Amino acid sequence: MNGPVAWFGAIGAILASAILAGDFGRRASGWAFVLFMAVSVAWIASGVGSRTWPLVIQNAILLGIDTWGAWQFLLNPHKKKVIERQEELAEEAETEVSAEEALA
Repeated sequence: MNGPVAWFGAIGAILASAILAGDFGRRASGWAFVLFMAVSVAWIASGVGSRTWPLVIQNAILLGIDTWGAWQFLLNPHKKKVIERQEELAEEAETEVSAEEALA
């Protein structure tokens, strides 16, 4: 369990977590869930290869959760409209805060 698939799983999980922690916006968060999906597939493959069944079961469940997350952030038509509106409002808020900070 120390091959390239496992390394992809480890590095991919770190990157996806960093994207979520960085709060780069909902679209970036959606792509983090897509990366988590790929990571789960890698861990499932690695777990099957090493017969580590708890790892396989855990990542099969996580794959389902991450698929739901990707749907929520990238594909759900209603959520897409909400996300677009939130991004517009966030840009306005960022501009206002920057202007306030420049005056202070």
